[in-house]
Amino acid sequence: MGEEAIIDKAPLIDHCTSSTDVLVVEPLRRTVAHIITGVIGAGVLSLAWSVAQLGWIAGPLCILLFAATTFISTYLLSDCYRFHDPEHGSIRCSSYMDAVKLYLGAIRGKVCGVLVHVSLYGTTCAYVITSATSIRAILKSNCYHKEGHEAHCKYGDTIYMILFGLVQVIMSFIPDLHNMALLSVVAAVMSFTYSSIGLGLGVTNVIENGRIMGSVAGVPASNIADKLWLVFQALGDIAFAYPYTTILLEIQDTLESPPAENKTMKKASMIAILITTFFYLCCACFGYAAFGNQTPGNLLTGFGFYEPYWLIDFANACIVLHLVGGYQIYSQPTYTAADRWCSRKYPNSGFVNNFYQLKLPLLPAFQLNMLRICFRTAYVISTTGLAIMFPYFNEVLGVLGALGFWPLTIYFPVEMYFVQNKIEAWSTKWIVLRTFSFVCLLVTVVSLVGSLEGIISEKLS
Repeated sequence: MGEEAIIDKAPLIDHCTSSTDVLVVEPLRRTVAHIITGVIGAGVLSLAWSVAQLGWIAGPLCILLFAATTFISTYLLSDCYRFHDPEHGSIRCSSYMDAVKLYLGAIRGKVCGVLVHVSLYGTTCAYVITSATSIRAILKSNCYHKEGHEAHCKYGDTIYMILFGLVQVIMSFIPDLHNMALLSVVAAVMSFTYSSIGLGLGVTNVIENGRIMGSVAGVPASNIADKLWLVFQALGDIAFAYPYTTILLEIQDTLESPPAENKTMKKASMIAILITTFFYLCCACFGYAAFGNQTPGNLLTGFGFYEPYWLIDFANACIVLHLVGGYQIYSQPTYTAADRWCSRKYPNSGFVNNFYQLKLPLLPAFQLNMLRICFRTAYVISTTGLAIMFPYFNEVLGVLGALGFWPLTIYFPVEMYFVQNKIEAWSTKWIVLRTFSFVCLLVTVVSLVGSLEGIISEKLS
């Protein structure tokens, strides 16, 4: 209890660990599990729809380009984990915002902080939407099996979002990412399971159809403007499916050296991105090949598949279990930031800093803190409430992907890389990375516009 309170009170520089500390080697597989848990989530379910909008050439190519972009970003960012300060020596930066503040200054650090927490918050809202959609899909699958595929099987979302929120309130008492290794492994296994089921069902459907459906141009639209909105939204959905820069340094902070943390992180990132890209391409392409222009927005809940119903149920149950872990992966950085800020602001407050031990029958003793109970419960309630207000799966993913893609995945990592490596203006490397950043900015703008148009249209319809 006392040790945890000291960590929570620590300021930015003190929280980072000196290079002279005793370090213990951590397994690579735990890092890969954390990354896969953070990356493969709600986004994979929309990729078949995204490829359908883009067509057979542009769709898979965009998935590969976003994969390459994500790896470049993580490569640059992982090198920024250690900040070489002339006074304090080598400093380990435990969060994305700490790194931006140290490398780029306080103002851009605050801007980054806002963007990071908005991105994390939005992702948890998307996970609430997706979990409710999957629970509803289980009920609809059973209904269609009993009553026939033409039956009128309709279920609401709200009650299932509330149930998911209640589970997250309980799960939020996990102290931090260091205590989530088992949860990450379980969530990663679940993600592989439902991705594999979606892939298997897509392959089976293609074989039954006897042909590959779809076209080079993708799903036709009534006019050019509508087609552009859908293409832009598809780009946003793919952008949402990949980057995990907002949690990369938190994951890297769970590593200890030797070997150097950045080397382990790069290796883990490459393994995780290769694995996820393989699954993304398979699920997206076989989904589109199976359904063509009728590809649903959510591969496992849009009811392109009806049978075997028990397998559909199992896949959606795996999605829910994965999202339970994924929600915590994306909410823990915000919880930790709130704990630290309150501890620094109110060092003498018992409400903020006191921990109380609770022992329940048949369970190990655990510690409670009043600030954590109140803040984390309020956080879950707010994400659940926002999801209930805007339950639009593809459109919400597109907005979130666009908002986080350029500023968090590209701009800040590139700028920190310039500072760390003292890249001169107008050098070859400077020009290449600036061009790379500008192109990604254009992708962000068009994706955001297309996805916002989709949300407005859904809300008004």
